Amino acid sequence: MRTPRPTTAPPSTSTPAAPPSSSTPGKPGDAIALPPDENGYVFIETKSGRTRCQISTRQVDCEAEFTNSPLKGGEHANGVSVSSDGTVQWVLGNLGDIPVVTIDYLTYQAEGWKIDADVEGTRFTNDRTGHGMFVSIDNVETF
Repeated sequence: MRTPRPTTAPPSTSTPAAPPSSSTPGKPGDAIALPPDENGYVFIETKSGRTRCQISTRQVDCEAEFTNSPLKGGEHANGVSVSSDGTVQWVLGNLGDIPVVTIDYLTYQAEGWKIDADVEGTRFTNDRTGHGMFVSIDNVETF
């Protein structure tokens, strides 16, 4: 004799899937959008407070007390800039009293740039070209 088939499904014992993590870097939907000001700039300061940057569609400019920057006019450069095409330039300058947003160690999106911030430094990658730079007090790498 065969056991009759149940007419209703047994209760489920599985737990629902966890929602996708919002901190997974690399996916545009996970990045926190940083809106530009009326002139098309986004101004950020790293969580450490040691680096400030201005971001536009054309380039990213960062200012810090770098420990290993090249000399410009007899002084160590305190600014570095990378354009969307990968051109890098070291400068002496001051971003002035800019209205910064302090970023946490997360992924952000601003004016066509992906910003990955962590305790080691901040990586800026242009969405269109893939060029950018990694910035920390001790090291700047362009790509």
